[in-house]
Amino acid sequence: MNAKKIVFILSDSVGETAELVIKAGLSQFNQDYIIQRIPYVEDIKTIDEALNRAKDEDGIIGFTLVDPHLRNYLNAKALEWSIEAIDIMGPMMEAMERVFHNKPRLEPGLVHKLDEDYFKKVEAIEFAVKYDDGRDPRGIARADIILIGVSRTSKTPLSQFLAHKRLKVANIPIVPEVEPPEELFDVDPAKCIGLRIQPEKLNDIRKERLKALGLGDQATYATISRIHQELDYFNSIVERIGCRVVDVSNKAVEETANQILRLIKE
Repeated sequence: MNAKKIVFILSDSVGETAELVIKAGLSQFNQDYIIQRIPYVEDIKTIDEALNRAKDEDGIIGFTLVDPHLRNYLNAKALEWSIEAIDIMGPMMEAMERVFHNKPRLEPGLVHKLDEDYFKKVEAIEFAVKYDDGRDPRGIARADIILIGVSRTSKTPLSQFLAHKRLKVANIPIVPEVEPPEELFDVDPAKCIGLRIQPEKLNDIRKERLKALGLGDQATYATISRIHQELDYFNSIVERIGCRVVDVSNKAVEETANQILRLIKE
């Protein structure tokens, strides 16, 4: 087995991109290696220290430096000292500059910022699942938006749609026989959105739902008298909270979600 080779990774950010690329290359070789990451490189002194270590330990360097001054310096010194240095970003950025006829932004860590945006979206989606349908009222205080409505007013799909906008959404079902959680009356009413629907439309939706489940459409759940009872109770809860209301009748989820986003921004 070959002796372990030391790979020094230099980056003006955290170095995750460089490490992923280097590891992808190393996976093609039957070679033991040690990776030493040197993040947040901002000056020539740090580069000189890394070059000296690479020379003393017969290592190689992989780097992502967007600053052309630092990048050119490292390339020149590595060539002068006969150190193998892999410029991961430089050739790609230069090629893109030629194709786009535009100068790069030269801002370190932009990929990491995108990662943060991605993780915020994942966190919001997980939040929507965890606090769906009133499963845990503790989510009400932590939510950016709280949706309230009777059954079949698109609370869950709306929660997921808004979660993809990186908003944490909890939704609470309104049922006459069940008192809503106390937390619902303690939060800022501006965060709450009531989902209203026309009785006849809800009647049609619930009948179709029962048919899809293989059940008769005469169940109490779908009767117009029960629907009026639920909507009257919903109206009383909305008035008690003092929140704004969106009519979801005959609207696509995207249309309702955009209306909610406008209300929240206001």
